[in-house]
Amino acid sequence: MYRAYLLLLALGLGLSATGAAQTAPPPQAVPAKIALISLENAVFGTNEGQRAVEDLMAKYAPRKALIDAAAAELDSLKQQLQNAPATLSDAERNNRMKAIDTKEKQLNRDTEDALSGYNSELEEIYNRLAQKLAVTLKNYIVQNGYTIVLDVNKDTNSVLMVNPANNLDITDAIIKAYNASSGIAAPASAPPAAATALAPPAAAATPQHGAAPAPLPTAPSTLTNEHYGSYVPLTQPAQPAAQK
Repeated sequence: MYRAYLLLLALGLGLSATGAAQTAPPPQAVPAKIALISLENAVFGTNEGQRAVEDLMAKYAPRKALIDAAAAELDSLKQQLQNAPATLSDAERNNRMKAIDTKEKQLNRDTEDALSGYNSELEEIYNRLAQKLAVTLKNYIVQNGYTIVLDVNKDTNSVLMVNPANNLDITDAIIKAYNASSGIAAPASAPPAAATALAPPAAAATPQHGAAPAPLPTAPSTLTNEHYGSYVPLTQPAQPAAQK
């Protein structure tokens, strides 16, 4: 995703090698005016981004409900096996273990499929909105005379140190400028969180004879845990490490 939005940003800012060779003046030393932005938080922090993520979460809510139900059923079966009387025959115990294993593998497959689909659609939303946001960003840095804008997303941050006395973060300003130009109102509900990393579902485990069953990942009540990824709240723009 990082390489994709860098390309989109470069295109949006008109920084192609060909165009630069034809129109750029000779290199010269100029006083640098530097700004920082969390591009991912800016994209998903816009009203349009929040609405898009909200719609995506609603789309996947039925699949999440099925995963919740399957996880609850599987947990119940494991508890029943764990609490089974000692008189339970080995044949019956093995049958129950096989049934649990089959259901657990199916749950993992269903979770992984939902995870993959959600992540793919979220990336499509990001790329589409990042390209639109690049126009706002270009206009903002030109109007305010910035020389360089650095992205400080947590996974791509290469800024080592920032003077805490300087407020360089323009994330909020870009969000406000984009919202003003788009005319899209904020969602009525609290802004959803957007995924930044997605963890694979837990591997299936077959309960062993006489042992407690392996713990099952609890199905989430919202799309905010291991089944659907690790999320970053959008209520605050990311701050450079030295400013926190």
